Amino acid sequence: MVDVEGTLKRIESYKGVIGTIVVNAEGIPIRSTLDNSTTVQYAGLLRHLAAMARSSVRDIDPQNDLTVLRIHSKKYEIMVAPENNYLLIVIQNPCE
Repeated sequence: MVDVEGTLKRIESYKGVIGTIVVNAEGIPIRSTLDNSTTVQYAGLLRHLAAMARSSVRDIDPQNDLTVLRIHSKKYEIMVAPENNYLLIVIQNPCE
């Protein structure tokens, strides 16, 4: 657990990172640096998007799996990394 906390602190220290969210398999945020309403919104929407992306990757190649989903919008860049029973969501401002 100490290693996980260290990794999250390192990610959060990068320039432009606005927040991080860790979501469990049920879609419940278990750790976040954002306010509650923003956390719940990102967790719910990105959990479904990551599941669809993972399904699409497996449809294309059943031997493959999704490692990172990267979304770049006008305002933010969002990275979603599914790992075992968790999702790591990182939101950053790419202009900083």
